[in-house]
Amino acid sequence: MKRTSLILGLAALTGLGATSCQSFKDGAGGMQYKIVKEEGKTKIKEGDFISLGAVISTENDSVLNSSYEMEQPFYLAAQKSMYPGDIFTALSMLGEGDSAVFRLNIDTMVAKTGQPRPPFKGQYIVHTFKINKVIPKGTLTDSVFNQEVEKYIAQDREKAKNAEAGKIENYIKKNNLEVKTTSSGLKYSIEKEGTGNKPNVGDTVVVHYTGKFLGGKIFDSSVKEDAKKGNVYNQMREPYDPIRIPIGVGAVVPGWDEGLALLSKGAKATLVLPSKLAYGEHGSMGIQPYTPLAFTVEIVDIVPQKAKPAPTAAAPDTPATAKK
Repeated sequence: MKRTSLILGLAALTGLGATSCQSFKDGAGGMQYKIVKEEGKTKIKEGDFISLGAVISTENDSVLNSSYEMEQPFYLAAQKSMYPGDIFTALSMLGEGDSAVFRLNIDTMVAKTGQPRPPFKGQYIVHTFKINKVIPKGTLTDSVFNQEVEKYIAQDREKAKNAEAGKIENYIKKNNLEVKTTSSGLKYSIEKEGTGNKPNVGDTVVVHYTGKFLGGKIFDSSVKEDAKKGNVYNQMREPYDPIRIPIGVGAVVPGWDEGLALLSKGAKATLVLPSKLAYGEHGSMGIQPYTPLAFTVEIVDIVPQKAKPAPTAAAPDTPATAKK
């Protein structure tokens, strides 16, 4: 995956375009860095809360992770550096409003942490940071500090909640989707009609899927090629087969229960779920609260629920069975 409009947008946001001629400076542990914008505020210290926009990529611009693709900021608690030249060394050079590019040395990381080398070529992992907010721990009690952090995150999430509708409409327009909208707010676009009956409650749908944030980042997939494309491939998951979902029994998020029930065998479609039909106000692993999601799905098969045998009526007492 290449940094296209995503990174161009980040460049405009941070001023990278105006500083592209700047050379990188050498830092601790083989790190190289370029400060793009410096507001002159107090630098980040151990224990501080940080909200930041970030793009993490290889040297050839293949994106490994991005808060912009997820359309949510990253939250971190600043920690003591494990070794000179790690990510917290980099963050300690920044304050609120600052932005910078850091090349973190892979050889140093491997030597200091014992981690295996990443499965891509190059000497550096590139981190592009923009610091949105810093809440200093300082002398604040844990209680007061936590209240400040919770207040800030609540405000951030309220903004995310209010921005949902706009994000969904932008996604639909950007991808030229012709959608229908159900009474619950689910939006769906059928790329290919299926054949046969749609599933009933209790039937099992065999489905291939790819889940994306509306910024484009793939976060999960049953399709091997998509998993590799999105850097979420997991060898332990092999073979990458379609999954089996019982319909209408709450085994999946509400948007899936509703959306899959609209499709017959062979259908291909895109389901666009507002957060209330996905992971809602609490979020899930790797998915922030109030995050709308998009899923491309292909119905491989529909397995009808087996009819339960009718209960056997009790035989009436006979002289041979009557209790005495």
